[in-house]
Amino acid sequence: MKAPVLVTGGAGYIGSHAVLALKDRGWPVAVIDNLSTGFEWAIPDGVPLYRGDIADADLLARVFAEQGTQAILHFAGSIIVPESVDNPLKYYENNTAKSRTLMEAAVNGGIAHFIFSSTATVYGEPDLKPLTEDDPLVPVNPYGMSKLMTERILADVSRAHPMNHCVLRYFNVAGADPRARSGQSTAGATHLIKVAVEAALGKRHGVAVFGDDYATPDGTGVRDYIHVSDLAEAHVLALEALIERPDRSLTMNAGYGRGFSVLEVLDAVDRVVGQPVPRRTEPRRPGDVPSLVSDNSRIMATVPWQPRHADLEEIIGHALAWEKKLTGIRAKGGDPA
Repeated sequence: MKAPVLVTGGAGYIGSHAVLALKDRGWPVAVIDNLSTGFEWAIPDGVPLYRGDIADADLLARVFAEQGTQAILHFAGSIIVPESVDNPLKYYENNTAKSRTLMEAAVNGGIAHFIFSSTATVYGEPDLKPLTEDDPLVPVNPYGMSKLMTERILADVSRAHPMNHCVLRYFNVAGADPRARSGQSTAGATHLIKVAVEAALGKRHGVAVFGDDYATPDGTGVRDYIHVSDLAEAHVLALEALIERPDRSLTMNAGYGRGFSVLEVLDAVDRVVGQPVPRRTEPRRPGDVPSLVSDNSRIMATVPWQPRHADLEEIIGHALAWEKKLTGIRAKGGDPA
């Protein structure tokens, strides 16, 4: 029998896709989420939801006991780089302090496996080259630092206790479930592809291009965009790897190894929607870096991960289909289902 899994932040964008991937493959799964940015309707039927905070040790102990939890996939946290610059204490609280409480509860509850959603921003402001897991870790914003601190705590905890872990350093997550069961739904989201498809559907006046003077081929920021369903699949495979080798912990980049500039992404959106999406240039945002592109050779060699949705226009197409579904359902006063 597969190990019961608890997904923190499982009602959010990436977490809900991980829940779908686990459920599709027969894993017993439960969710804890305070619904501050997530949605109850994003959780599939039959998956228990515990509404609460990952800093609530009593709630965590109850969940572990009721579900027989053996593994945690940890997605709960704050993710907006400019906001982290303006409000660093929020990020050190949500991403570091609360994660530390979750780890303590996991140790006390005898949890054997822990997967942490980290970020490529832990690399700081690197050269314009694909990043390996062994490159220097020098975050330039509180978001990246809060994640790196949690990585370090998790490594220390795994050395001291019988719990192995996997850190997955995400690059730019985009798209939506190909069957339109979930997608990016947070109001005011800052993800480029989400913003662009909203603009294409008239939900925004256009797309802001933050900075056109970076040391990149066209002056705009370059990012490695990974389809959210491929990322969710990487989590399931990482979990299997942890269970297979309980003596080993892992740190792996989660990206495709190919970067696209902001302008290249917007041109692709134009092609998918069949018309130009309005764009305007604005100053750089605090905390942004010129380029973040993965070297994904480690994850490809460590787990049998074969991305199925690595085409940029397919990623945009799935995001657009989800946005249309949101538009239709919310127009009727309901929720996606």
